[in-house]
Amino acid sequence: MLEILIAGGWPMIPILIASAVALAIILERFWTLRRKAVIPPDLGDQVMTWARTRKLDPKHIDALRDTSALGELLAAALVVRNRPREIIKERVEDTGRHVMHRLERYLNTLGTIAIVSPLLGLLGTVFGMISMFFAVMVSGVGDPLKMAGGIGEALVCTASGLVVAIPAYFFHRYFRGRVSDLVIDMEKQVITLTDELSVISDAPPVRNAG
Repeated sequence: MLEILIAGGWPMIPILIASAVALAIILERFWTLRRKAVIPPDLGDQVMTWARTRKLDPKHIDALRDTSALGELLAAALVVRNRPREIIKERVEDTGRHVMHRLERYLNTLGTIAIVSPLLGLLGTVFGMISMFFAVMVSGVGDPLKMAGGIGEALVCTASGLVVAIPAYFFHRYFRGRVSDLVIDMEKQVITLTDELSVISDAPPVRNAG
């Protein structure tokens, strides 16, 4: 394997760096975008219970904000729970943009690697062909080893670029779809909480007997 990489010449260096970065991003996104980390089970129901019983002190909301992406959105709605529905919706949308940005972190880099890697492979192919032509100019066609070296460099670079680009593009699309699914699920829970807050705000305050 090492001999094959060496045969690709210096263009293999950026391709190998790109492959290492892509692998790191893929592993990090798999860990970060776990459903239970983004949308903890039963968190929405727990917050709904808090809202119905009106046990919403600042400590509860601060703790909720730090739990997960969903908790941050729900906390944003709870902070302005006594405001009109339009204000709640606007606050959640503002917070949602920041949450979305964090969920999509590094995906642009992964997409760039998917695009650039074949170009790096093509660059290596061009240099390999140039090396082969120079070998022909110097030694003529009677030295097949030099020609084979240039062809080998070209083929190794092309294959390496594609080996990096194909998985990078696949996981880029996969994580984009995963983020979209998570965002839709979070939107559903936030809408449910917003409806509940609207009902609560319209209800008369609970008075203690006596």
